[in-house]
Amino acid sequence: MNPVGSDGYEHHPLLYTRVRDIASRGEGVLVAVTHELHSHGTVRIAHIRPASGVERTTAADNIQAAHP
Repeated sequence: MNPVGSDGYEHHPLLYTRVRDIASRGEGVLVAVTHELHSHGTVRIAHIRPASGVERTTAADNIQAAHP
């Protein structure tokens, strides 16, 4: 896992690059990876902004670098 700041944001190596969500096959720019506490533990959430500008989320383990 990558380092996490005191604000809960992960310093992910793919930040601000184009990524693909393997679950939905959607693509966009990874703008943040946050850590959210739930009753069963911590969940890593990837925030992706596609060209439409409407940000969406997915599990951080579902992202990979998008190919041009």
